[in-house]
Amino acid sequence: MKYVCFVYGEEQLMQAMQGRVDLPYRIDAQGDPRGIEIDVQLPVGVLAVAVPSKRLFSPTTYIFVMWMVGSSLVLLAVATIFLRNQVKSLRRLAAAADGFGKGHEVPFFKVEGALEVRLAAIAFLKMRDRIQRQIRQRTQMLAGVSHDLRTPLTRMKLALELLHDDPAARELKSDVAEMERMVHGYLDFARGEGTETPLETDISLLLEDVAATARREGASLLLAVPPECVMPVRPNALRRCLVNLIGNACRHSSHVWLTGVAIADGIDILVDDDGPGIRPSDRDRAFRAFVRLDPSRNPSTGGVGLGLTIARDVARSHGGEITLESSPQGGLRARVHLPR
Repeated sequence: MKYVCFVYGEEQLMQAMQGRVDLPYRIDAQGDPRGIEIDVQLPVGVLAVAVPSKRLFSPTTYIFVMWMVGSSLVLLAVATIFLRNQVKSLRRLAAAADGFGKGHEVPFFKVEGALEVRLAAIAFLKMRDRIQRQIRQRTQMLAGVSHDLRTPLTRMKLALELLHDDPAARELKSDVAEMERMVHGYLDFARGEGTETPLETDISLLLEDVAATARREGASLLLAVPPECVMPVRPNALRRCLVNLIGNACRHSSHVWLTGVAIADGIDILVDDDGPGIRPSDRDRAFRAFVRLDPSRNPSTGGVGLGLTIARDVARSHGGEITLESSPQGGLRARVHLPR
């Protein structure tokens, strides 16, 4: 016969007795406040055992759990600090790469972080220096080419002016003018405005200035711009981009619409016309250098096939893009997206 009298917490003792003692026993947890009395019926008598309460409970498990939790919190704090430092270095590198891609001046920044992050930062800085050196060398070379090409053209123009009304001179003047226009187009394409410094510019005022210039040259142009939109851009390069797009639109249509639309991450500049447009299958090909969709190669209907190429190069140097779409005016729409 088993008699059990215990308080909450002594269940483990009872389970141990049931598993190890195959004799009648009694557990009294209330008789002695200092511990628990255990009586076991033996064949020759009763075995009485007094067990102190402190022997029934061991705090080792709880101490182990507390140490585990504390160690985990400490390791979590150290890992968080370490990861924040690594992420900070990666964010700085990403911001530098994004700014350099948009044509902004990227100052030297401290190379820090993990070994892989430092290697990536060093590689980026070397790449930046190589690109800037290449741009400087190209600009110097183009300055010499520009001088060498324009000088003989100027002499030819002066010689032709001395021939007065000679019919052959009129044809040569036309050829020289076309050569000069082609040279300017090639140089503009090669230069790419890579050395111009970005400035905080009100895009609305720049669009108004471009529209006024186009109207003075006889273009029928309607303008709609937001009140104010200040962004860091290369104003001369962006002006050339828009002049090329408006010139293409005026060349193939009778009316042009220039619209600036402020959006969350920058501005979209729309150039619409009411001309014949470009087939969707030919729109990507129109951006290729020296490609003209007019097979006649007539100078009056186009240039040397660099206008859209230069415009896209300028937009991409600002981190943006140019896309050709169907215009609601019936012709072609050129969308210039410039991010902040």
